[in-house]
Amino acid sequence: MKIRSRGLTKLVAFCCKLTSRAIFATCRIEAIEHTPGTTPYAGKKVKSPEKFLYCIWHDILMMAIFCGKPEHMAGLVSRHQDGSYLADTMRMVGLTPIRGSSKRGGTQAIKQCLEAAKAHHIAITPDGPRGPRHEMKDGIVFLASQSGRRIVPVTARCKRYWRFQAKWTDMLIPKPFTRVKIITGEPICIPSGLSREQIKEQTKRVEQIMHELEDRIDRQMHPERYPQDVVEQLSNSKAA
Repeated sequence: MKIRSRGLTKLVAFCCKLTSRAIFATCRIEAIEHTPGTTPYAGKKVKSPEKFLYCIWHDILMMAIFCGKPEHMAGLVSRHQDGSYLADTMRMVGLTPIRGSSKRGGTQAIKQCLEAAKAHHIAITPDGPRGPRHEMKDGIVFLASQSGRRIVPVTARCKRYWRFQAKWTDMLIPKPFTRVKIITGEPICIPSGLSREQIKEQTKRVEQIMHELEDRIDRQMHPERYPQDVVEQLSNSKAA
């Protein structure tokens, strides 16, 4: 059932913010930057004047928002009702939502993103709002090509979590007192003036980098799922 009342939508968003803040306050959060200055979070000693495009899969979005306090950040959010909850939550934590998607308001959203990129980092979930899961659309690459901003891949994992299943994706929410790790990868440069075919090629390249980053953090957070890695580590230590 959809909630069409703005007041109720804001109430749901407020409850989501309070609940998320309470959960993440108990977690042991480890934020790792591949390149110093690429984190969007406040309180870091190394700050880069450069503004980035952050590439975040839809299922780790809540971790990306609540693992720290993002600064000068805008985010592309769907115009669907589910996006309204997220947009209101973002406003409550100091983020600037830009409403639109490839299906609804896409052209206007791209224009707003290009304008916002002058003063803000931009966060985009390239597999949303319709999926398929972890399959990248080319919007973020087009935006990078047009704006000159580099793309920073982002992924996160938690040791214990709830997984909320939706139509095409899921949302990972850490359980209280668990360990959470969020990683920003090396910034990716996208050439300007790309043809449609070149944009598709660059999109596949960025998608592959995202998958590699995911595999790396999975192996760090859940080594029990990769028994062969454990065997190889033991063999290497004995050889040394």
